[in-house]
Amino acid sequence: MSTITWITARGLFGRRRFLLLLPLPLVLLGLAVLCRSLGVDPGEWGPPVLVGLGLAVVLPVVALIIGTGVLGAEIDDGTVVHILTKPLPRWQIVLPKLAVAAGVTAVTVAVPLYVAGVLADSVRLGLALAAAAALGALAYSALFLALSLVTRRPVLLGLVYVLIWEGLLGNFVSGTKVLSIQQYVIALADRIAPTGLLETTVSVPVASVMTALVSVGFTVLAVDRLRSFSVAGETS
Repeated sequence: MSTITWITARGLFGRRRFLLLLPLPLVLLGLAVLCRSLGVDPGEWGPPVLVGLGLAVVLPVVALIIGTGVLGAEIDDGTVVHILTKPLPRWQIVLPKLAVAAGVTAVTVAVPLYVAGVLADSVRLGLALAAAAALGALAYSALFLALSLVTRRPVLLGLVYVLIWEGLLGNFVSGTKVLSIQQYVIALADRIAPTGLLETTVSVPVASVMTALVSVGFTVLAVDRLRSFSVAGETS
């Protein structure tokens, strides 16, 4: 498993795709620093920057880029053949890749969110945002990794989920929030550091259970789906 983890990490950092991760976190950090330096009331810039940008855009988009790339890119270019020919249980392939995807996503997003949270309110809020984002990174990564094995257009479907389901429907249809990873992250962060800057109708128990179910469920789906792949990297 350590070999697959190393190969996955090296491939991820060696691709131009990794450069796509930098702009959004830097924009988030820059906006937070700018608003704080200009003396803008955190009540005015906190929700749109922390939630509207950080949790609604930066976290899911970074997870989408990484989650669909750790295995999807290998399927596209055919290098997955070298992994599939190894006498390894499929879970020993999926779990290291999921760990890399979730870990890189968490670090990339948690750091600017922590800084923004400190600037907006307190160290406690910064730590809450970082911790909740890490859990969200795991759930998003499991979802997008599974999508890369289920469809040939995982990025498109991932964007539909992020932009349409979470972004559009989540703001107008309250029932969709129960199936929104973004709302789970907000609920968990607000539980750790209660603040008026974070608001959601999803309860903490629901957010906790659903985050676990999404993470485990889509990981199991990814393992099962990978079992159906032939050596050519195509589903049988």
